[in-house]
Amino acid sequence: MAQLWGGRFTKKTDQLVYNFNASISFDQRFYAQDIKGSMAHVRMLAKQGILTDGEQHEILEGLQGILKDVDEGRLRITSEYEDIHSFVEATLIDRIGDAGKKLHTGRSRNDQVALDMKLYTRDEIKELDHLVKEMLEVLLTIMEAHLDTYMPGFTHLQKAQPITLSHHMGAYFEMFKRDHERLVDIKKRMNTCPLGSGALAGTTYPLDREYTAKLLEFDGPTLNSMDGVSDRDYIIELLSAMSTIMMHLSRFSEEVIIWNTNEYKFVEIDDAYSTGSSIMPQKKNPDIAELVRGKTGRVYGALQSFLTTMKGIPLAYNKDMQEDKEWVFDAIDTTKGCLALFTGMLKTMQFNKERMAESARHGFTNATDAADYLVNHGVPFRDAHGIVGKLVLICIDKKIALDDLPLEEYKAICPVFEEDIYEAISLKTCVNKRLTIGAPGYDAMKEVVGRSKDYLASYDDIMNE
Repeated sequence: MAQLWGGRFTKKTDQLVYNFNASISFDQRFYAQDIKGSMAHVRMLAKQGILTDGEQHEILEGLQGILKDVDEGRLRITSEYEDIHSFVEATLIDRIGDAGKKLHTGRSRNDQVALDMKLYTRDEIKELDHLVKEMLEVLLTIMEAHLDTYMPGFTHLQKAQPITLSHHMGAYFEMFKRDHERLVDIKKRMNTCPLGSGALAGTTYPLDREYTAKLLEFDGPTLNSMDGVSDRDYIIELLSAMSTIMMHLSRFSEEVIIWNTNEYKFVEIDDAYSTGSSIMPQKKNPDIAELVRGKTGRVYGALQSFLTTMKGIPLAYNKDMQEDKEWVFDAIDTTKGCLALFTGMLKTMQFNKERMAESARHGFTNATDAADYLVNHGVPFRDAHGIVGKLVLICIDKKIALDDLPLEEYKAICPVFEEDIYEAISLKTCVNKRLTIGAPGYDAMKEVVGRSKDYLASYDDIMNE
């Protein structure tokens, strides 16, 4: 078909060039946003007297019909159109005639595509944030249920000190809470309307950009027309935020994969989120966690690719910017899918409380507390450190935990030890005496759970500000 911009040209575009230039194969994804933006533009044109009430009614009715027909599958978006904007305008003209030719008055495809991408991104941020909230809700449920489920905490993948599963999950709660706040921040900063910027220098028509922005629920219009059509910072910010979300999911996945091994057996992944081996009948593989970990690189790649695309682009609009869509679409789909699947896996996962506690005991995670016991009985810390190190060596040789070492062997190394050492190094004591806010102690974690509940209770209000 003839392009909407074809008046200047005397030759038909080469088909390969047309195919290379066209974006309909992917930008059809935001047909609803394109039509929504066009409807707001038409209302503004009528308000300003640029369109008659009759023309406004005819165009709006035509656009609503196109939207309904595409939604319900009666109208297909095909590759004969260069992009979604051409499809909507050409279909409108075909349906209502000359009135449809006035749709594009006072705007350019440059500010139109900038608007569509902002509307689409804003919608997707809300969906992403809803999935982050679901993750936080599952994490909070686990935190509340496992305040006294003891497990080893790790540094360098070595067992370090005893904590609780509640405390461990609380660390991820804080990560995804920051992810939520990043999404809120992006939505707030990007919420200005580029429509009315024209190709780059505005328009001579008396547009009411404030009114258009209000109709589309923006905080106001963009204040520089060149920036309005060429700004893609919000896309880079979203790709960065999604990369951080994926990084958090990947770290979490790595732990689930480790915890699922025969050596750890901390968790049992539900059958619905596992697969088997084609040759080894005993296998139950953590495929969802592994795929989430793998797909993280895909989202990172989108961020790096688009940063590279944008780095050499002069003002204002350049066709390079068309590259924003496929990367963003794929990254959004990937991140949303990973969030949904990981949350489902986590929600159905079973935790082996006894195994976790035994791992903490036999990992000498209470060694620091044994040294503190000596310090509290007047032994200098450096000496206490050495004494407990010797005790650990004895336990390793005997293949027992510090809790199982007879008192006489404690006293043989240091006579300061008494019967109360066993209470001092019990997992319950080691954890619960750590009561500063942010620590794993029962009372400290109860307070954190309460604060987390309050945070989630106000969650929707924050996103909708």
